[in-house]
Parts: sequence; structure tokens; C-alpha cells
Amino acid sequence: MANLKVGKVIHFYDKIGVAVAELSADLAVGDDILFSRGGEEVLRQKVESIQIEHQKLDSAKKGDTIGLKVEGEVKEGAEIFKVQ
Repeated sequence: MANLKVGKVIHFYDKIGVAVAELSADLAVGDDILFSRGGEEVLRQKVESIQIEHQKLDSAKKGDTIGLKVEGEVKEGAEIFKVQ
């Protein structure tokens, strides 16, 4: 089954390891995600934390702009896919 694109990184805070992402599909804590840039896999991890306006949530919906704790560096423009 193909991976589902769920969003795009619009900013990355390297000091705190947080990516700001605009979602194009729903995302939840516990989902396996993959960051890809230029068709190359950059990072793969499980969603540990989602925040909107500094409030922790268990899930976010299409159209939300979220803060996402990441385990490595991801650049602006990286696409986010939910691993099926």
C-alpha cells in the first residue's frame, strides 16, 4: 500500500527539534511518518507529540498548522507521509 501524504514542513526550529507543518490529511500521536525532500527519505519516526498553539493534542485534522516534535533535522519544504 502506498504512503499517504499528510502535510508539508513550513518551518523547523533546530534548537528545540520541532517542525511546524501544514496538514493536508489527519494525523495522530502513534502514527508512523516519513519526511521526504526531493524524493529522498530524510527521516522516519513515530509521532510522539502534536501541539497547536502550545496545547498538546492526540490528533490534528486536515488544514491544521501543527508543531511536531522530530528526532532529527528536517528542512522547510519537506513532505510528510503517513506510512501505511
